[in-house]
Amino acid sequence: MATRITNKKLSKSSRAWMQEHLDDPFVKRAHKDGYRARAAYKLLEIHEKYRLIKPGMVVVDLGSAPGSWSQIAGKLVGSKGLVIASDILPMDALPDVTFIQGDFREEGVYEKILQLLNGRAVDLVISDMAPNTSGNPAVDQPRQIYLCELALEFAQKALSPKGQLLLKVFQGVGYDEFRKQMQAEFKVLKSLKPEASRARSKEVFLLGQERRTDSVTD
Repeated sequence: MATRITNKKLSKSSRAWMQEHLDDPFVKRAHKDGYRARAAYKLLEIHEKYRLIKPGMVVVDLGSAPGSWSQIAGKLVGSKGLVIASDILPMDALPDVTFIQGDFREEGVYEKILQLLNGRAVDLVISDMAPNTSGNPAVDQPRQIYLCELALEFAQKALSPKGQLLLKVFQGVGYDEFRKQMQAEFKVLKSLKPEASRARSKEVFLLGQERRTDSVTD
């Protein structure tokens, strides 16, 4: 009896989520504009405000699937730029985007990105990475912070002196500590909540600009 009631509740919850998704104005806009996900409008809003992506830039998109951020980056950098996208999930091909499928936590994926860069410094690292959620914040939050730390570590190694890092992070345990790590790496740190980010979501986007060249310690 208990199992049947639980399944019924889950089914009702799933139907409610699907209806909300279909009614979402950003989902409708994404379908109309040809973007692969509503997340495109989060990056577009930030780009329009700060002019993040310019023709000829080198951009690395971590956690890229299904590809909406890579779509935008590829169009903006053009044929003279370079966009390298990576995700553990498959992603359909995009113009002016080179995709590497694999777990970014593995050394082999990192080495493939370095090979494609071929010595070129990265102008912008963007990361919309998030772990598969279990529904338990005590488990999910550390996993997400860990992905952010990996993105920051990559940025520290690959970014040009004037390079920028834009990543998604969830507010909660570990957020303040990670923000301090970002502040230690960048002179300017902005916290952003784009319109397309749902109000109830704990996600925010941190934009690090003007990398520090001095050594910063706690």
